[in-house]
This record gives sequence, C-alpha cells and structure tokens, in this order.
Amino acid sequence: MIIEVSSTQHKECIEITDQVRALVVESGVERGLCHIMVLHATAAVVINENDDPNIGVDLITALDRAIPDHDGWLHDRIDNNAQAHIKAAILGPSETVQVRDGDLLLGTWQGILVVELDGPRSRRQVSVEIVPTAP
Repeated sequence: MIIEVSSTQHKECIEITDQVRALVVESGVERGLCHIMVLHATAAVVINENDDPNIGVDLITALDRAIPDHDGWLHDRIDNNAQAHIKAAILGPSETVQVRDGDLLLGTWQGILVVELDGPRSRRQVSVEIVPTAP
C-alpha cells in the first residue's frame, strides 16, 4: 500500500499516523508488524512525539546544526542537496511498529512522521506493509 504525502516547506515533519492507522484497521490484521518506508533518498521516517509540532522543528534545527547545508559536500556539485541525503541516511528510511488488537502499538505521545529534507515536494511516496503474526 502506498500513502502519498506532499510537503510545503524545504524541511519539515509531516505526521502520517492517522493514514497508517487507517490502513492497519482496513487490513483486518489483529496482531503483526507494520513496516513504514519512505521511497526517497532525501526524506526519512521516524517515530517521535506527535502532540507538539515544535518537536519536528527542533529535530530539523538539531540536524541543521550537526550537518550544515552547503558545507563543502561533494554531492552538492551534482544537485546541491548533499545535506538532505546525509540527514536521511542518519535518520533512516523506515520504521516498524507492532500491531496489537488491530491497531498500531504506539505510546501515548508517539506518532509516525515523514521528515522532508529536500522539499517542497508535491508527491512523496510512503510504502506501508502490514504482516500478520501468530497470536
């Protein structure tokens, strides 16, 4: 299953928990694993707090401090987005969440976020695979 996400900023966090949860419910799987993977090299998927949107802003600020834009990266010679590739590689393209009782097993404040690192993009694809496990 594919979720499509649009970004409006160069760097931003976009919550997709509700879309993923809807796919889990639709699948009818009561117990299993839900694998979420962004299909792009300049975006990432993370699980983090979803109540305060400033967490996403802080995450991007921390990444920018650690990996500055246009800091002599060799890949910038090709398409000027080396920092986005590096940050995406560090965060990772995917997360796996347990499914219990037909729902995502997330903590009270946890949500699934796509981290856009080279936007804005009208279409980012996120693959969601739900695999049942034995009870």
